[in-house]
This record gives sequence, structure tokens and C-alpha cells, in this order.
Amino acid sequence: MTTTPAKNPAPTTAPAPGPALGRVGAVLRSDRLLRIFAWAAVITNGIIAVTGATVRVTGSGLGCSTWPECQPGTLVPEYRQGLAAIHQAIEFTNRTFTGAVAVASIGTFVLLWLRRPRRRTLLWLASVGGFGVLFQAIWGGVVVRQELAWWTVAPHLLVSLVLVFFALVTVVRIDEPDVPARRLVPRPLQALAYATLGVLTALCIAGTLVTAAGPHAGDVDTPRLGLPVLSLAQAHADLMFLYLGLLVALTVGFLAVKAPRKLLNRGWLLIGVTAAQGLLGLVQYATGVPEALVVAHVFGAVLVVLAGTWMVLGTRERSTAEDSVQLRPAPIPGGDRPEKPGRPQFS
Repeated sequence: MTTTPAKNPAPTTAPAPGPALGRVGAVLRSDRLLRIFAWAAVITNGIIAVTGATVRVTGSGLGCSTWPECQPGTLVPEYRQGLAAIHQAIEFTNRTFTGAVAVASIGTFVLLWLRRPRRRTLLWLASVGGFGVLFQAIWGGVVVRQELAWWTVAPHLLVSLVLVFFALVTVVRIDEPDVPARRLVPRPLQALAYATLGVLTALCIAGTLVTAAGPHAGDVDTPRLGLPVLSLAQAHADLMFLYLGLLVALTVGFLAVKAPRKLLNRGWLLIGVTAAQGLLGLVQYATGVPEALVVAHVFGAVLVVLAGTWMVLGTRERSTAEDSVQLRPAPIPGGDRPEKPGRPQFS
């Protein structure tokens, strides 16, 4: 009796992904979707800074009396004696909007992670937004559990402004190649541009201290910062004038070295936004700090941070060899030596 040798089974291969799955992957890796999420992170981080100010000026900070629940035993508002429904609605809306910020910020990071090759710098930038929104959610719980103590409320706004900054930098870097940046203005002017970010940081910190000592605490029973409002407001105004003066000097410098038109436009835009914000602050103080102007002032702070970041980023560019443009060297006052060969030329 003879036996037939068993045949080796045919090698199997993993089934190729179906067309539907391939389309989903293509969408997730598309530049358009990434830009939508990145811009959504900029916008939502700015909006939540404004909604947070609305919570404060309407006295709704303890509309949800605990965290992560809104009221003990429930995640959503419910009628409680002594708690106005409008205060609960305003605070709960602000908390709920954190979800939109999280989707935009964490979504931007995930979409960057899915792309090949991965861009390490962009991932780091986007991770600030992702981890930042998680920090803000937890810190919001600290704010509530500390019953709106000023030292918890002030960082809440400042972190939002920092996240706005990183979100905009992420948007700009998405459309830039990963090559070394080239200066578009002389080094001293670029250094001055970056120095304005430091003054802007001090300006924003001073603003939160004025608010901490002012009348809008988020709840009528919340203790205020025990420093004179007049002195804090004067320091805040002095920093505003310093910031505005530096911007004017910087833009004049851009004109002197014949900086690119887009950079000049950004400088003038920033001066206009800053001047409007300063005027709004003066009107706000002179009229007794009305609630609507406080919210508008926070919105103005978001715009100043955006315009200031955009201007600073305009002092350099990243471009490939194919699309780089040779720029004319600017006349150098005082007979200084020209730039060495191979260094960026300025126009």
C-alpha cells in the first residue's frame, strides 16, 4: 500500500486593506484635516479663555460646586436651593467646552503621530497643547475645590494664553519644511522681537494680578488679593506702554532695514491691536470695570498674544533650496562690515 505524501499548504498572505480602510487612512493623513484640527486648537483655546472670563464676571465660578462632578452625586447641573440656574448653566457650559478644546488639541497630536515620517519638532509642539488641556481640566478642579482662590484663577488664564501661543506656532510650523530657519532681519532686531514676548508675558501676569485684586472674583464670597488695585493697575499700564513703545521701535527698525512687506504688515497690525487693547483697558478702569469690558479685555489679550506671536515668527523663514530667494543686502549704516558669505542676507 502506497501513501501519497501530504502537500505543503499554500503560503497565506495577510489580506490587503480594503478600499474603504485605505480611504480612511488617506483622510487621516491629509494635510487639510491636520490644518483644520490645528486651527481649531488655536480658536478653541482662545474661546475658552473668554468663556472663563464670562464665568468670573457673572459670579458663576461656583455654579458647579465640586469637581469632577457638577454637584455631589451628579455630573450635570440640577436644581439646588441657593444656586441660580443661570450660574450653573454658565459654569457647566464652560466645563463642557473643554471637550472641544481637548478634541482639537489632542486630535492635532494624534494626526501628527499618524503621519510618516514623523516630524519630531511638530510632535513636541502639539504635545504641549494635548497635555496642556488635560492640565487645565485638572487645574479647574483645583480652582473649584479652593473656592476660586486668586492664586488658582490667575494661572488658569495664563496657561490658556500659553496654549494659544503654542497652538499658533504649531499651525505655522505645519506648512514649513524641517530645515534651519533663516533670519529675515538683522540679529539685533530679531532679538528685540523675541524680547517683546518677555514683556508681553509680564504684561499678562500683571493683568491677572489686577483682576485678582479687583471686584470680579467669580463668587461674591471669594477673598481677593490683598494688594492695592491702583498700584497694580499702574504697573499693568506701565508695562503696556513699554510693550507698545518697543513695538513702535521694532517696526521702525523693520522699515530701516527694508524688511519684507509681510513682516511690516504684521508689525503694524500688532501695534494697532495693542493700542486698541490699551485704550480698552483705560476705558474699563475709568468706568468702574464693567463686566462686558472685562470679557472684551480678555478677548483682546488673546488677540494680542496671537498677533505678537505671528509677528515674531515673521522675523524668520524656513524654505527649501528650490524656493529660497536671494535677498539684497541692506545698506549698513556706519560702514559696518557686510555679512560673511553663506550667512543670511537681509532686505
